[in-house]
Amino acid sequence: MASIGHVAVGMALGRYEAGSASMRRQAGAMALLSLLALLPDADVVGFKFGIAYAAPWGHRGASHSLVFAAGVSLVAMMLARALRAPAVRWGALTFLAVASHGLLDSLTDGGLGAALLWPFSEGRYFAPVHPLPVSPIGARMLSARGMYVVGVELLAFIPFWAYALWPRGRRQES
Repeated sequence: MASIGHVAVGMALGRYEAGSASMRRQAGAMALLSLLALLPDADVVGFKFGIAYAAPWGHRGASHSLVFAAGVSLVAMMLARALRAPAVRWGALTFLAVASHGLLDSLTDGGLGAALLWPFSEGRYFAPVHPLPVSPIGARMLSARGMYVVGVELLAFIPFWAYALWPRGRRQES
């Protein structure tokens, strides 16, 4: 994926979390949950260190698993508790944001699939349907193929963008 869908999911989760809070609070929640939805793709730095794509910690490997998402959500719960925020709520939203990444990547039509069940299985999985085109990595994203992927993702994730960005009444921040 071109990351547009991942950001859209994170923004929708952030909007849900912030509700009708101030625009500043909504923007903060949307930015944080979008970053969490993008977190699994931090594995691309492995290419620079010679980690093979198909390796357990290669691209779309362990960081795309449901266990990784659960681990990140536990950290989020501990941080939320320390900040006196609703820990279970933040844990659940964090899990949804991070777990959505691997699940969405499994909907693409290329690559090796996502290691959704790591560490129980090093297998890479695809969903039964592949409606999303796989995106080129790096500078190749600026190619015609990359622009096609961007267009498909913008259209496919319109409901998430609409939910996140549609104007609604706001409460005054106290």
